[in-house]
Amino acid sequence: QVQLVESGGGLVQAGGSLRLSCAASGRTFSIYAMGWFRQAPGKEREFVAAISWNGGITDYADSVKGRFTISRDNAKNTVYLQMNSLKPEDTAVYHCAASRMHPPTVVPGSYDYWGQGTQVTVSS
Repeated sequence: QVQLVESGGGLVQAGGSLRLSCAASGRTFSIYAMGWFRQAPGKEREFVAAISWNGGITDYADSVKGRFTISRDNAKNTVYLQMNSLKPEDTAVYHCAASRMHPPTVVPGSYDYWGQGTQVTVSS
């Protein structure tokens, strides 16, 4: 069992930056690939970024490539999402998730555990 708690969301102006964190409970965090997904009001949950268990593989949605960076610190049981050059269309609730799949996938159904999410709002 893995419990995930996101933090770091907030209100930021377009062009600004935020860093999201996702803290995981349990001693098996390092075996899981981790992903970030987001969901805006009235829209389906969409893939943002993913990272393999050892950080050797990362993947990004085209809409965030070059602006967002996913990383992890297995010693701290934490995964991060650094978000730069934020745009109003990045506004959403951001969720982290854990998966046993390798390499990590973009499919929400392949993730076993989910956090409650943190709100990110980008004003124009």
